[in-house]
Amino acid sequence: MAVMESIATTSLLGHSPLHGRVSVRDISGKQKPISYRVRVTEFTGRRIVVSPLLPRLKADRLVNLGVEARAIELTKEVHAYREEERSSKNWKDEIEAGIIQKPDLWPPENRADKPSLRNPRLRHERMGCGWIAAIFEWEGVIIKDNPELEKQAWLTLAEEEGRSPIPAFMLRRIEGMKNEQAISEILCWSRDPASVKRMAARKEEIYQSLQGGVYRFCNGSSEFVDILMHYNIPMALVSTRPRKTLEAAMRTIGIEECFSAIVAAEDVCRGKPDPEMFLYAAQLLEFIAERCIVFGNSNQTVEAAHEARMKCVAVANKHLVYELRAADLVVRRLDELSIVDLKNLADIESPEFGSGEPIPEMEIEEEDDEPPASTAIDDGIFW
Repeated sequence: MAVMESIATTSLLGHSPLHGRVSVRDISGKQKPISYRVRVTEFTGRRIVVSPLLPRLKADRLVNLGVEARAIELTKEVHAYREEERSSKNWKDEIEAGIIQKPDLWPPENRADKPSLRNPRLRHERMGCGWIAAIFEWEGVIIKDNPELEKQAWLTLAEEEGRSPIPAFMLRRIEGMKNEQAISEILCWSRDPASVKRMAARKEEIYQSLQGGVYRFCNGSSEFVDILMHYNIPMALVSTRPRKTLEAAMRTIGIEECFSAIVAAEDVCRGKPDPEMFLYAAQLLEFIAERCIVFGNSNQTVEAAHEARMKCVAVANKHLVYELRAADLVVRRLDELSIVDLKNLADIESPEFGSGEPIPEMEIEEEDDEPPASTAIDDGIFW
C-alpha cells in the first residue's frame, strides 16, 4: 500500500496518468482486485480537474480512497506555493519598475553578502568584519564638545594679541581646522612659523583652562565602541588637538586601549575639510580608503571623507538632521547603528568589488591626412 501511495503522489504532481490496482472487500469478506486509472488534466485555481476512470462500485463495496485524498492535499500545497512564488516575483518586478514602494521591513535586507561573487574566500571575508575599518572624530562623536568654549578661546587670544574681535562667520569657517592653519590662512595674523606656533600653543592653553579637563561620552558612543571591539573591527581616532592632550583625555575616560591608531595635530599639516587626517589614519590601519567608514558631526567631515573616497556617518548632535543630508547615513546617536548597517554602507558602489556599470570609452576621431577640398565661389552671384 505504501508503494502505491508513492506512485499516486508522483503521478499527480508530474501531471502524468495514474493507474494501478486496489483491493476491495465485499460483505462476505472476500478480496477482489480491481483495476483503475486516474488522469490529471489541468489545475484550475485550487481545484484539480480529473477524468474519473474508476469503475462504478456498488453501495455494498468499501473502497480505500486515502491515497487519492492525500495526493490531492499535497497537490493543493504545491499549487499554493507556486501562487505565492508568482506573487512575490510580481511584487519585486513592480518595485524595480517604480510602480510601488518597498514597504519598511525589519530587519533590513542584508547586502553585505553577494552570492554572485564566485570567489568563496572573498565572500567569506565579506560575511565577516575584517574587511572594514572605522575612523572616529574625537570631539562631537566620542566625547561631548562645547563650541562656545572654542569661540571664547579664539576671542580671548585675539584680545591678548591686540587683534579685532573675530566675526562669527569666520569662526564658523575655521571650525575643524588646525590652529596653525586658521591663524596663517584664515585670520592672517602672521606668516612667521615661530609666531604662528606660539599663538597656536597659547590658544590651546586657553581652551584647556576653560574646558577644565572634564570629559563626557556622547550618548551611545561608549556602547558602540564596545560593539566594534567585540567584532574586532580596527578603529582609529583623529583630532586636531595636540597628542599630549588627546592621550591624557583618553586615559581619563579609559579608552586608550580601544583604538589601533591615533592621528593628532602633530601628524598632519592641514585639518578639515582637507582629507589628510583620514587618509593618514587609513594608512596606519593598513586599509584602503574605500574600506573605511568615517564618523563625524559636521559637513566639513563629510566633505573630507568623500574627498578621500570614504563613506561617512554623520551624528546629528550639533546640527539638524537635514543639514547633514550630504552624509551617507545620518543618526542621532551611534548606538542606533548595527554591524549589518556598516557592512551595507561599505558595500554600496564599492570600487574594489566593482559597481557593475560599464566604463564609458571615448571615441577617437580618425584624422584625415588629405587636405580639405577648396570650395569654389561663383562671383556672379554678387552681381
